[in-house]
This record gives sequence, structure tokens and C-alpha cells, in this order.
Amino acid sequence: MGQPIIDIFSDPICPWCMIGKRRLDRAMEKMRQATPGLAPRVRWRVFQLNPSMPAEGMDRSVYLAAKFGGADRAGEVYREIRRQGQAEGIAFSFDRIRRTPNTLKAQALIALADGEQRASEMAERLFHAYFLEGLDIGDGAVLEGLGAEVGLAMESVVSCLADDGVIDGLRAEDAAARAESITGVPHFVIDGRYSLSGAVAPEVLMRAIDLAAQAAP
Repeated sequence: MGQPIIDIFSDPICPWCMIGKRRLDRAMEKMRQATPGLAPRVRWRVFQLNPSMPAEGMDRSVYLAAKFGGADRAGEVYREIRRQGQAEGIAFSFDRIRRTPNTLKAQALIALADGEQRASEMAERLFHAYFLEGLDIGDGAVLEGLGAEVGLAMESVVSCLADDGVIDGLRAEDAAARAESITGVPHFVIDGRYSLSGAVAPEVLMRAIDLAAQAAP
């Protein structure tokens, strides 16, 4: 049995992505208990919900008006997300969010953490910061603090966030994902064999991971 690679296309300001991560965590924990030697490699991939978002982000009320037609309609949409989140132990606090950020720098922090095998931990911290604490995860100072909490070296974090080449590379990765017909997130690709769109149930993820592990050399 091989060790599958799980690519997760995600955006740190996507609530379904946070739900999807929790479901993947549950799936992998169940599989580890059933098959102790199984250790899939998780890779976080870039996707922007708002690729045209200004670098400085925008006021949350302006964003909701543009995307949903206003806070009332957004509330209807988020009602189901809250319900699904509660089932995964997530207490979404959408009312605490004051600004919708451009997420490329947050994505850069996840990519940096991947080099230390902490990408999933970094993604979780970003989700928590945005959806539960209402922090602006497009702000450099906020991101520096979050990176430090996860244990990343401050010098590396500051350098990464200031590197235009890193941001351009992530922007290109986002464009490549769209060219592959990925139109929404979360989106899971298991070993390049199985493509799952949305915050699918742990059982669905487990089945795809198991099939990929059996097929791997």
C-alpha cells in the first residue's frame, strides 16, 4: 500500500474550506487508527475566492453588498454554514469580521510553513484567526504574529511576506488551478487520481484515499 498525496485547493477566507479541513482531519485520524502505517502527504494549494481583490482588501460591508447584495442575504447564506460548522466544532463568528482581505500573503505563509511540515497547522491558525477572532489576515503585522505562534522564524516570515516573487508565484498557481477547471474550494485531488469538490464527508475522503493507496506502487 502506497502513501497518497492529498492536494487541497483552498482559500483562508473560505468557511467551507475550514469545514473541509476538519472533515479531512477526521478522515485521516480514522484511517490512521485502522491502518497505522498509512501516512498521506497533505499539500495546500492556492486558490483565491476573490482574485481581483485589492492588495489592501476592503471593508466587510462593502464586500457583502457586492457579493451577496447585502448583510441580510449574506446572513441567509451563512446560516447553513454555521450549522455545518457547529457539527465540526467550529463556532463561526462572522459578525466579528470587519475587513475582507486579499489572501495571497496568507497563502504565502502557508507555503512557507510547508517547508517545515507545518502547513496544515498554519492553515488552521489562519482559519481560526479570521473566522473566530475576526482578525485581518491580509495585514502584514497580523500575519507575522500568526506565523510566530505556529513557530516559524520571524526573519523567514518577514522576508516571505515582502517577496514580490513569492506573491507572483502564488498568483500564477491560482491561475493554473483555474486552467485545470477548478472553480471553487475546497477541492481535493487524491494522488492525481480522484477529484472531490466541496467539503465532502469524511467517509468519501476515506474511500478516495484508500483507493489511491491501494493503486499506488
